[in-house]
Amino acid sequence: MKVKLLFVFLVIFTACSKKAEQPSTDIPAENPNIFSTEIGAYKFHLLSEGQNEGKTEILIGATPEMIKEYAPNGKYSTAVNTFLIQTPDKNILIDTGFGKELTQNLQSLGLEESDITDILLTHMHGDHIGGLLKGEDPRFPNAYLKVSIPEYEYWDKEDAENKAIRMARMYPRLSAFSPEIFAPGNESGYTLVQGVKLTAIPAYGHTPGHVGFLLETVDEKILIWGDIAHAMAFQMPYPDVAVTYDTDPDEAIQSRKALLEYVADNNILIAGMHIPYPGMGYIKKTEDKGYEFIPL
Repeated sequence: MKVKLLFVFLVIFTACSKKAEQPSTDIPAENPNIFSTEIGAYKFHLLSEGQNEGKTEILIGATPEMIKEYAPNGKYSTAVNTFLIQTPDKNILIDTGFGKELTQNLQSLGLEESDITDILLTHMHGDHIGGLLKGEDPRFPNAYLKVSIPEYEYWDKEDAENKAIRMARMYPRLSAFSPEIFAPGNESGYTLVQGVKLTAIPAYGHTPGHVGFLLETVDEKILIWGDIAHAMAFQMPYPDVAVTYDTDPDEAIQSRKALLEYVADNNILIAGMHIPYPGMGYIKKTEDKGYEFIPL
């Protein structure tokens, strides 16, 4: 039912919006962890914590033949990214990574932590909320923190499985901000950021409340898809490959397939938290029913 609702939402949303055009790009040479472009009148930045490698042992459904072709040394390229949307009066951060390079990345753009106005979370894994605090204090004292209702409720459960994680990692970060919670896909019932057309796209499976965020301007758009893909080398040609980090691998696969088809059919620019530099690009269908990622 969840996946059917996702398809319906995307079909309706596509019918009401225009395709994105190729954006202009500008790469600040002084910081190799930043890649910048423009989405309409907004500035859009990759803020990376650097490039690294993932191990194929976390992949579910990757055959020996796939591994031999795409990762013969048992490793594939990945990254830990966050993204920043700059409007004339807002600095909107999508996730915070671990927080290791976040302050330096912002300063490279002429910003301080106090300049961040809004933080939207795709989900609440440690590599997405780790930068919320600096020590025990909020890193972003003037920011509003927002998380989806199903994600918040999942980590708020009292069961033994989540209690240790919840107490050690989630609550200290959330309680420091008193987060607002929202219903994904509910455009009329909740405005994520006043004056900015940002829609939360349900993409459940990686976690129960995992979402992407679709940013729209008059003639351009970009989908920040969170953790729809961890291993691009495998999950683009073979979307049925999941990862051990997925709460529900089958649902994660269905969400990935739905969003890949949506962005490919509508030529929508995407950005991902684990896509190697520059962290954003376009998705094209291939003849064998898989997909190809074309980076900016």
